[in-house]
Amino acid sequence: MKNIISAILLILVSVFQLSAQGVKVGDKAPEFNLKNVDGKSVSFADFPDSKGFIVIFTCNHCPFSIAYEDRIIAIDKKYKDKGYPVIAINPNDPAIVPSDGYKEMQQRHAEKGFTFPYLFDEGQKIFPKYGATRTPHVFLLNKTGKDFKVVYIGAIDDNSQDADAVKEKYLENAVEALLVGKAPMPDFTKAIGCTIKTATK
Repeated sequence: MKNIISAILLILVSVFQLSAQGVKVGDKAPEFNLKNVDGKSVSFADFPDSKGFIVIFTCNHCPFSIAYEDRIIAIDKKYKDKGYPVIAINPNDPAIVPSDGYKEMQQRHAEKGFTFPYLFDEGQKIFPKYGATRTPHVFLLNKTGKDFKVVYIGAIDDNSQDADAVKEKYLENAVEALLVGKAPMPDFTKAIGCTIKTATK
């Protein structure tokens, strides 16, 4: 009996670990319905004409996220009218980092003039489904049939500190590839940023 219980527990742990790893390139993107800074809920369905999405897990306090804010605004302006709008999601627990609370998100949105939705992952239910581990962490989605598939995961570019010194614009190159019917290459890079803050991190 103990062996059976141990086997069941091992299977459950394995399933949890697999689910906790999040998505891979080629997987269907998990859907969400999260509160925006304007108080309204936002989901994929709110963009019926979208060809895909640039989902970026980011936050208020992380120096890496702050360094990328202007670049993210520019990317949204460049690609949203081409069918690939930015959706930013704050995955941090405000009990751990008060500066990443909802009111603080509203303030930051207003201060910076974000041109994209800035959603709060209340209860931290969405970022584990994607497998996001850093802020910022990018997941580029492309519409395939009725679903949105993950086609690129990783960093925005190769220089988090100096926008003028960027040599490889990974995210922009990936979107440009989609616009001409090609698969992004590379389709995965290492996200550089602050760890996502949870009760256990």
